[in-house]
Amino acid sequence: MTFAATVLTLYPEMFPGPLGLSLAGRALSEGVWSLDSVQIRDFATDKHRSVDDTPAGGGAGMVLKPDVLATAIDHARARQPDAPVLAMSPRGAPLTQSRIRALADGPGVTILCGRFEGFDERIFEGRDVEPVSIGDYILSGGEVGALVLLDACIRLLPGVMGAASSGVEESFESGLLEYPHYTRPVDWEGRTIPEVLRSGDHAKIAAWRKQQAETDTRLRRPDLWERHEGARVKPPSGARRRTRDE
Repeated sequence: MTFAATVLTLYPEMFPGPLGLSLAGRALSEGVWSLDSVQIRDFATDKHRSVDDTPAGGGAGMVLKPDVLATAIDHARARQPDAPVLAMSPRGAPLTQSRIRALADGPGVTILCGRFEGFDERIFEGRDVEPVSIGDYILSGGEVGALVLLDACIRLLPGVMGAASSGVEESFESGLLEYPHYTRPVDWEGRTIPEVLRSGDHAKIAAWRKQQAETDTRLRRPDLWERHEGARVKPPSGARRRTRDE
C-alpha cells in the first residue's frame, strides 16, 4: 500500500524539496509513497483569489479564511477520505515519535500549511482538523514543518531504510535519547573509542549503551527522563498499589 501525502499550501513549488532526494526521494520514485501538493489559492472564489482577511477584533497580520480552507480540505478528503488532516501550527500539540509511527502505519496524511497569522479557528472543529507542532518556535509558514513531519513518516515506511532495525534503536523510540555512536579511526585527535565497544562482548555493549542512553537523557532532557521514570514505575493497567493497611 502506498503512503499518500497531500499538502495544502500557498507554495506548492516547495515540494517535494529535500524529500525528492536521498532515501525519501528514491522511495518516492519507486512508488513507496506519493505526494500531491495542492495550491490553496485555487479554491478562492473572488476575482483576486483572496485567501486571507484581517483578524476579527483588530490586530496585526492576516488570517487564512475558513471558507477557502474548507473547500481545499473537502477536495483533499474526497480523494483520500481515510487520511487524517493535520494543520501545522505552533498552537498544536507537539509531534512525538509514537504519533509519527502511528501516522506512518496508516494510509497517508493531508497536511494544511499556514501562513500569516494562521488559521481561522473555526476550521479545526468545522472540518475535524488536528493542529500539530514541531517545536516551540515560530516559522514563516507551515511548509517546513510539513517537510519535517513527512520525512519522519517516510523513513519508517517498509523498505525505505536499509536495515529493519534502523528505526527501532533510535532516540524517543524507547522514551530515551539514543546512545552515542563511534566509528573508525579508533584514535582521533587523542580521543579513543570506548574500550567496551571494542571488546566483542555483546552483553556488556548492550548494558553500556543502555546506561549511556539513560545518563544522556537525564542530563540533556530531564523532561523525557521524568516521563520515562514515571512510566517505568507505573503499576500495570488495572492494578493498584497496596497500602500499609491492606
